[in-house]
Amino acid sequence: MILNRYEKMIARRYLLPGKGEGFIFLVASISLAAVMLGVAALIVVMSVMNGFRAELFDKIVGLNGHAVVQGYGGRLDNWQEIAAQARATPGVTSVTPLIEQPLLVVYQGRAEAALIRGMEARDIRANPSLKANVVAGSLDAIRAGSDKVAIGSRLAENLGVSVGQTITVINPSGRSTPFGTMPRQLPYEVGAIFEIGIYDLDKAYIVMSMEDAQTLLLLGDKVQMVELQTADPDRIGEYMAPLARQVEGKAVIIDWRQMNSSLFEALQVDRVVSFVILSLIILVAVFNILSSLIMLVRAKTRDIAILRTMGATRASLLRIFVTVGLSIGSLGMLAGLVLGFVILYFRQGILNGVQLLTGQPLWDPSIRFLTTLPSKPDPVEIVGICLMAVGFSFLATLYPAFKAANTDPVQVLRYE
Repeated sequence: MILNRYEKMIARRYLLPGKGEGFIFLVASISLAAVMLGVAALIVVMSVMNGFRAELFDKIVGLNGHAVVQGYGGRLDNWQEIAAQARATPGVTSVTPLIEQPLLVVYQGRAEAALIRGMEARDIRANPSLKANVVAGSLDAIRAGSDKVAIGSRLAENLGVSVGQTITVINPSGRSTPFGTMPRQLPYEVGAIFEIGIYDLDKAYIVMSMEDAQTLLLLGDKVQMVELQTADPDRIGEYMAPLARQVEGKAVIIDWRQMNSSLFEALQVDRVVSFVILSLIILVAVFNILSSLIMLVRAKTRDIAILRTMGATRASLLRIFVTVGLSIGSLGMLAGLVLGFVILYFRQGILNGVQLLTGQPLWDPSIRFLTTLPSKPDPVEIVGICLMAVGFSFLATLYPAFKAANTDPVQVLRYE
């Protein structure tokens, strides 16, 4: 808003406390602080929610793929043909045959539920979620016929096992004997321990070579599914449509949206609700700006009347009070922007400090899925939050500004 020299001088004067105007200045300061806190809270919460979704998506989809072609009855007989068709499908970037089966793992009397994941050795070493998160041992040890496996860090902790020690995997669906079905119990040496950062995966996954998994589950040369990675996960439906027609009747395609639909829908709902609720903080701050300007107009009624008699126009007074309110809102917005980024930068330290003071585990990985507090600021969202704060502040200035502009100097100065 363009102001001339005297309008700038008056607006600056009204922004600073004068004699007997300490209460008005206090209300204006509270308004600025409220806008700051509202903007900071929105930036922090929305960035954490974005980071939470992005981390979950990267880690879950990075390990499980964007889609899987799953055979009926848990077996995919003609998986080589389906893998070839998938590789020829536009948009598909990688194809990985998989075996995935929940079983039981035992070590020195301790038993834990585990999810066995059989992959070809080259796919194990090339998987970004695995190779970037090895905390002990090496994935190079996981080879066909090596009887070595990689396990999640939480599972290793629960079993009390480390690299080089031997665990026993139990498959209840063993071979039939005259005495009934005998479970298969095969020993495997722990060759590597990984920590993906998602609690449910780290406490369950055991990764082994495809050949070892086929031997354990008596699958022969068959697999259970073929995992697919695509160029753009948001276009998964478009990419999978032609392949779905090719495998119809032989297998079913399940994409990441179906595999994790409830989780990501819950995150989206939580994100929208958090935005709406925290926006109320800015709305409360805007009402504070409105009340402080109304008090300022009432306190300056005589000054406004004198300005009018000296030639000040209604438009000039309108600009002055709109500038005062916008200045409070804009300063609060800028302070909130800085405060929000400071909190995001030190978020993990702040979280640890609060946990230490309260003695409560505020970020339990078994509940939150991730081991650390994530963050991913979205520039578009941040700009939208800032514009919303400034826009609300502008709307709050209109009534007191018009009230000041419509002041009748004759009525005010009649008895002066």
